[in-house]
Amino acid sequence: MSPTSGPAVSRAEFDVLFGAVRTWGDWERADRGAWNRVTADQVRRALAEARSGTVVPMALPWNTRPDPDNPKPALHHMTDLGDVESPEPAAHKDFIAVDYHGRGVTHLDALSHIAYRGRLYDGRTAREVVDAGGARFGAVSELGPLVTRGVLLDLPAVLEVPWLEPGEAVHARDVLAAERALGVTIGEGDAVLLRTGHVRRRTERGPWDSGALSAGFHVDAVPLLAERGVALLGGDGDSDVRPSPVADVHSPVHVLAVTAMGVPLLDNLDLEALSAATAAVGRYAFLLVVAPLNIPGGTGSPVTPVAVL
Repeated sequence: MSPTSGPAVSRAEFDVLFGAVRTWGDWERADRGAWNRVTADQVRRALAEARSGTVVPMALPWNTRPDPDNPKPALHHMTDLGDVESPEPAAHKDFIAVDYHGRGVTHLDALSHIAYRGRLYDGRTAREVVDAGGARFGAVSELGPLVTRGVLLDLPAVLEVPWLEPGEAVHARDVLAAERALGVTIGEGDAVLLRTGHVRRRTERGPWDSGALSAGFHVDAVPLLAERGVALLGGDGDSDVRPSPVADVHSPVHVLAVTAMGVPLLDNLDLEALSAATAAVGRYAFLLVVAPLNIPGGTGSPVTPVAVL
């Protein structure tokens, strides 16, 4: 593990890396990106990982409290308290709303969410396909339910620490070491979930501005993930180490995954229960199910991902 988010990567070096992992033009259904890798055979392979029937949800609670890492809290209030004497039954109704692309809500990033140098995945010009009405390419509604084999890279378990400190970078060598230690191998069409211990640290130490300082992948880990053919990437942060090692690019892993590779991202997972469950059975692969809301034109969706061991 690196004690810092480095080494630094220049913008020119980053652009070379972007070109090396880019999959533009690889699939007829470009709006699904790397999710095209998940065939019926891949789903059947994933189903075989569900052995004990243990179900582990991975969503954070709906967060209506303002904090350093949640400057735009979700909304939740009652709209009907059932104050009607007749006819029966009384109904209780509530309203929810959220600006979910942040660090307070578990969500899925669709391919329309991230542009680099003005272009979305597959080279679409962002201004031409995303406007006030939503996205006409790469919308979350094009992904549908996501069912595949999940792999947990539990770095604190490997290193025998409670968590990675904010700013610690996970490199390609760390991914390989985690595979060996956990007895799991990332394969074609898999979803890779990185546990840094973010949720445990936040619980024990309190919230901080994780947009400025967080553990996560260094960009040098991305070519390995691209070589393995991952279809989905996620973590208990938002996958990026911060401060960013790339000059003038705040979220370089987002750029490489979503914009270059067409890989959707799962942000802000709670992986603590999954860490305990996988350790208990000694298996770090599982069936993963993610069902985003069907939002035409949406750049993503709040989600409750579920692992089945």
